Amino acid sequence: MAEAALSLRNVSKTFGEKRAVVDLNLEVPSGSVFGLLGPNGAGKSTSIRMALNIYEPDAGTVQVFGQPHSSLTVNRIGYLPEERGLYTKMRVSDLLVYLAAIKGIAPAEARPRITRWLSRVDLSAFADKKVQELSKGMQQKVQFIATILHEPELVVLDEPFSGLDPINTNLLKDFIVELRQQGRTIIFSTHIMEQAERLCDAICVINGGRKVLEGAMAEIKGRYGRNTVALAFDGDGSFLNQHPLVRTMNNYNTYVEVRLVDEADPQQLLASIVPRVRVRRFEVIEPSLHEIFIERVKETSQSEGALTGPEVARV
Repeated sequence: MAEAALSLRNVSKTFGEKRAVVDLNLEVPSGSVFGLLGPNGAGKSTSIRMALNIYEPDAGTVQVFGQPHSSLTVNRIGYLPEERGLYTKMRVSDLLVYLAAIKGIAPAEARPRITRWLSRVDLSAFADKKVQELSKGMQQKVQFIATILHEPELVVLDEPFSGLDPINTNLLKDFIVELRQQGRTIIFSTHIMEQAERLCDAICVINGGRKVLEGAMAEIKGRYGRNTVALAFDGDGSFLNQHPLVRTMNNYNTYVEVRLVDEADPQQLLASIVPRVRVRRFEVIEPSLHEIFIERVKETSQSEGALTGPEVARV
């Protein structure tokens, strides 16, 4: 078995009265894209900061590439924080040279890499501009370059798609895929399930500081079965809200996704709706990660939050 890029063992963190992370166990396989998912305030960023030795855990242990944090591990990691921040009065190329030097890359080696990456993100013309002259989106691309310029083995991206327009979102997605193909390990936190579903080999969902779901993406989708139906029809489908075979229903305007109750036969649903509406589409599909996420978070968000001790769904 390949060495884990990151391991957290029984890690907890409290800020005053708030238990931000509680007894978290996590193992990220080397060479994978791993999603740390959860609603806002779930403890994702705190977990990442403990993993990177920015915060010291109150309890538990953290290992990177099989060893505790040290000067030998720090330069093997690239980190893009959720709170973006650059030295705005520096010129872009000078800033990147400086940040590369912090990671042990000499200027003579850094400058060709900077030139190449600025070209790849369409910022070559801004190399000599001050950071403050760049748009927010441009600054985010500069910070991404700073994250991967020293060619880290482990890349940690905290809410990397936040604030990006569709073009730059797609560009970042392509870079994540490229890094994965190079054998690097990528961890990213997000509450945008669509991106995680498309990119991740494995995920961990946390809510209220506790892990509530974990596993390989394919295994998780398989665990929740093929009891979801994509349905498009003409007519009044409001009766589906009270249908005995329907567990939940999400309306996407042009079609609905219906989650069936356990052991329900999709053909029974089809037979029952044909007399009432004109069916244009009826397809049995896997539930989306969005649906699974919503279900698990609702199940574990009790009156006092998820800190009441929910059972973790494992696959």
